[in-house]
Amino acid sequence: MIQKKVCMVGVYGTGKTCLVQRFVHSIFSTRYQSTVGVKIDRKVVLVDDEPVTLLLWDLEGRDHSHDIAPSYLRGAHGLIYVVDGTRRDTLDQAFELRDLAERAAGPVPSVIALNKMDLRDDWVLESGDIDRLASESWHPLRTSAKTGEGVEAAFGWLARATVGGADKADT
Repeated sequence: MIQKKVCMVGVYGTGKTCLVQRFVHSIFSTRYQSTVGVKIDRKVVLVDDEPVTLLLWDLEGRDHSHDIAPSYLRGAHGLIYVVDGTRRDTLDQAFELRDLAERAAGPVPSVIALNKMDLRDDWVLESGDIDRLASESWHPLRTSAKTGEGVEAAFGWLARATVGGADKADT
């Protein structure tokens, strides 16, 4: 069976853990628990009728005094950058985290999950921001860990991309 390591990357409070819990267990909790270090979950998905085990590394969030440990990123086959659509600084920091992640993991398929679509009225991200992401080789997808919107699409796209590249992911 094929196994692919996927790392969840972002600053604190963007919803990395909630996205993993929604994807793996179909649950959402309003209780916030900050991840310390890394938490690893797994889920088997089908890519072209073949089982692929995604090893989901939920990395602790970055803050101003603490960066993500590059050792957690080594060997990753894919990355999901998580941005909180209600906090512009999380998008700005995603660009910085991309540099760090690419140095550690190399050029691997990635998705940028624009999370918290359920709070759309509070969003500070605009369509121009999303267009910019797409033009700079990001694969932006709108998600909500609370409602489940876009969650399967984000993980599914990345699973296909890790097995057969971005061309396969877009089919």
